Amino acid sequence: MARPRLMRRPNRRTREGVAAIEFAFVAIPFLLLMFAILEIGGLLVLDASLENAMIDTNRLIRTGQAQGGMSQEQFRQAICDRMTIFRGGCAGNLFIDVRVLPQFRNQTPPEPTAQGFPQEYQIGQAGDLILVRAWYRHRMVTPLMQQAVSRFGDGNAIVSVTTAFKNEPF
Repeated sequence: MARPRLMRRPNRRTREGVAAIEFAFVAIPFLLLMFAILEIGGLLVLDASLENAMIDTNRLIRTGQAQGGMSQEQFRQAICDRMTIFRGGCAGNLFIDVRVLPQFRNQTPPEPTAQGFPQEYQIGQAGDLILVRAWYRHRMVTPLMQQAVSRFGDGNAIVSVTTAFKNEPF
């Protein structure tokens, strides 16, 4: 007995290529999401690396070891030497600002702008309050991440670390 025409299976040829089209719809957002996650992870590693390098290097100022004539460039290089995997491009991307504070409260030091970063270098004397700030300019690769984290619209993320301390009596 012949089957009625309505009960026949649909032709398989009409479904060829559907998986490829569905993959194309899903693959692009999935890959963008994966790259964004990897890039944010790299940014977090950079932040942790910069923070640890600052903690170690600030000890040179706090204990008076930098008082022997350490220049701003030598201080920057000391931070870069402790930046582990980001050491390579550190010198051109790291900006530091070291200044003496009259008190811890109600301080408004200058902020970075699109024109540049404040770069003062005052390491003070024994017992002085010191504010050390560092900014690291990091190029983002993923286009959507460039728009999301770029502070000045140039596609670079700015990682910032700030510490304040009182110099020891050296």
